[in-house]
Amino acid sequence: MKPNFEQMTNAELKAYALKHRSEEDIEALRVLFSRRKPNSQAIIFHPPKTKEEEQEQFELFKRIVEEKEGKIGSES
Repeated sequence: MKPNFEQMTNAELKAYALKHRSEEDIEALRVLFSRRKPNSQAIIFHPPKTKEEEQEQFELFKRIVEEKEGKIGSES
């Protein structure tokens, strides 16, 4: 008998999926992925009003991209 994936917590779903990763049933993963919020980590840039704001946003964006790519912190 299959567990009720809809009633499981995200941690329980992850543990179940890891424990049963060799099985063909991917229902636990489907439920887990349906719960994700892709915009929860979104960074919104509003149109700059001045050249100074434009430059600040560009520098911030550049730093964010470098952090995501792992360039900052690995250089020493």
